[in-house]
Amino acid sequence: MAKKKEVLEETTVETVETPEKEEQLALDDERRIKVLSPSMLVWKRFIRNKLAIVGSIFIIAMFVFAFIGGIVSPYGESEVFRKYTDLTKDYAGITQNTELRYSDLSATDFPSIAKAKFVMAINKGEENFKSDDGSSYTIETIGEKGEESYAIFREGTLVSIASKLIYDAVEKGYVPTLDFRYAAEKAKAAGEENFTADGETYKLAKVEDDDVIFDSKGNELIYISDFIVNPIGDSDFIPVEQKAALKEAIEKNEEKITYDGVDYKIKRENLQWLVKSGQEAYVIDTYSSPSKAHWLGTDGNGMDVLTRLMYGGRVSLLIGFIVVAIETIIGVTLGGISGYFSGWIDNIIMRIVDIFNCIPTTPLIIILGAMMDAMRVDPTLRMIYLMITLGVLSWPGTARLVRGQILSLREQEFMTATEATGISVSRRIFKHLVPNVIPQLIVICTMGLGDVIITESTLSFLGLGVKFPFASWGNIINAVSNVYVMTNYLFVWIPAGFCILITVLGFNFIGDGLRDAFDPKMKR
Repeated sequence: MAKKKEVLEETTVETVETPEKEEQLALDDERRIKVLSPSMLVWKRFIRNKLAIVGSIFIIAMFVFAFIGGIVSPYGESEVFRKYTDLTKDYAGITQNTELRYSDLSATDFPSIAKAKFVMAINKGEENFKSDDGSSYTIETIGEKGEESYAIFREGTLVSIASKLIYDAVEKGYVPTLDFRYAAEKAKAAGEENFTADGETYKLAKVEDDDVIFDSKGNELIYISDFIVNPIGDSDFIPVEQKAALKEAIEKNEEKITYDGVDYKIKRENLQWLVKSGQEAYVIDTYSSPSKAHWLGTDGNGMDVLTRLMYGGRVSLLIGFIVVAIETIIGVTLGGISGYFSGWIDNIIMRIVDIFNCIPTTPLIIILGAMMDAMRVDPTLRMIYLMITLGVLSWPGTARLVRGQILSLREQEFMTATEATGISVSRRIFKHLVPNVIPQLIVICTMGLGDVIITESTLSFLGLGVKFPFASWGNIINAVSNVYVMTNYLFVWIPAGFCILITVLGFNFIGDGLRDAFDPKMKR
């Protein structure tokens, strides 16, 4: 009896402990999971996946950046910014002449060898010299020492004038004769106001410290100075009045003058001056570096890069979602019908799928893009056509997935029950079969979003996608069309590439997380 009583007490203790253990198990995580709904189970598994959470943060950030950022931004999507800048270019080179320059009758009458003998003769103070060919030359000195010019005669014929003075003609193309130079040099040296040459009378007078020769009608003909003004670049002739103005500025050590409404900058280097022409212009502010006004600078069209990125994100994300929606609707409809009915209907739909799988997508889109370029299709319509084209060409994969799932689901007992209760075929497919494929569809669609965004970006980069004035991340990168811009203006294209990277990674992480969350074999 004692043993029996002891056993009874032990049994009683065990029965008392049992509720406590059951109470402890009820609070355990595993027991709690068993009472959760399937959607809560999926959510619980999803939030346990760190990469999925990171991907969600990426996508939320991109949506906020694209849709809210565009509203907050003070600039418009296609707003062009301008700035004032100096547009200067080389206009003329000026040299103060300190060397003798020759005005020859001809190269044969006074060749280079004779010029060398002439220099030796004046250095020795001689009035005559002979060249190597035996020709005799006579030198006539004109003017006082230090300002002298020389007339060179060969056997009594004037063949050259050697002078430091520069004769600038008022009219383009006019070249004074040798006799004219000789008479003008003598008149200037003698201080005479009139001289005769080539049968005409000319007047030599001072005009604002410049020696000017007038013809018989009183028209300005020649300006005499010791400055050589040579045009540079596009300018092939500089008016003598402008030359005089430049000379006056040089003599006064001025660095800038305005002539005929154009600003000229003068930079001196020893006895030479470089004249640059240009004035302040209101130009497009292209490739401006990042600043307070433009955090990521401006692009080649003078538009704010950050604002374009925001609006480009809207376009890229919208295209991604719309294309996925189109391919999902077509794929689910045809895949559901094919999987449920089987037989000849399944055969026809699968052959259509095979045909679409054989279509060369990239060449087709290139052809369509070229056609739209030739037809000058409106950018808005072009974007719609792009979305429809991508959606129509991408549905076969979704259709095959839905068909495969429905083929296995239609043999389940719940489908037998739907047939027994007389539910219509359309309700059986879209009310009872398709919802059971939704978890796999969500995963496929989520991961497909990243692929669509990359495809759109690639097409826009190739000039086949979204066109100006609309922005997309692809055509923002497309604007960097040469190596110089790509290497020197990184702030234009790297942010767009970073946005594509973050968005695609985010969708892929979410897709991986959903795939693991929907898997019933996942560890709880």
